[in-house]
Amino acid sequence: MKQSIYTIEEQTPLTASVFRMRLRGDTSEITSPGQFVNIRLDGRFLRRPISVSEREESAFTILYKILGAGTAQMARMQPGMKLDILTGLGNGFDVGPAGAQPLLIGGGAGAPPMVWLAQELLRRGASVTAVLGFNRKDEIFCADTLEALGARVVIATLDGSAGVRGFVTDAMRELPYTYFYACGPEPMLKAVWRTARTSGQLSFEERMGCGFGACMGCSCRTITGYKRICKDGPVLRKEEIVWTD
Repeated sequence: MKQSIYTIEEQTPLTASVFRMRLRGDTSEITSPGQFVNIRLDGRFLRRPISVSEREESAFTILYKILGAGTAQMARMQPGMKLDILTGLGNGFDVGPAGAQPLLIGGGAGAPPMVWLAQELLRRGASVTAVLGFNRKDEIFCADTLEALGARVVIATLDGSAGVRGFVTDAMRELPYTYFYACGPEPMLKAVWRTARTSGQLSFEERMGCGFGACMGCSCRTITGYKRICKDGPVLRKEEIVWTD
């Protein structure tokens, strides 16, 4: 973990509530897709944890959705402004087991980390398919970016306004894949866990206090006991997760 000051280089709206922010600064601790950063905002007690979407030698990009006062404050920021950010948080995805045809599954705000993951898998020669789930057509983002990288993209919308009508699990049932990676809200992850025909990794979205394992506020039950999503995750293997329902 490293604390540094970053300069906003880009702030671009992608939908009515989703923004792309590119930040210039030290990226030495950002080492694998699925990791997140923790952003300090003036007047806010808790930092905001947000997954890294893309990473370069001296800049990284986040995609975030306005969900409350903190992210609304972020959306008002302009290029040139500076942010205090903790980097190098979380364990990220392991691309080793991906195989020839990995399936990437992103639900809503869980789509952004799939961009960097797709880049790494494509660089290794994999044939990547990404299933992205949204409520309706006007909420879709990340699809064009993933297609431009060379991934096949399948969209699922709850209202049927684009792609497959229904959930990401409806879209993934007939797709061939050797391994899966998923990020999204817990009900989606649970459904993917039950539907998937192969092993895989799931990245959990949790409300975090400290963001680096000190407060124990974001624990998840596993076969070896409780793990902290911020410190031991956010990525967990399918086989180690124990659902409590």
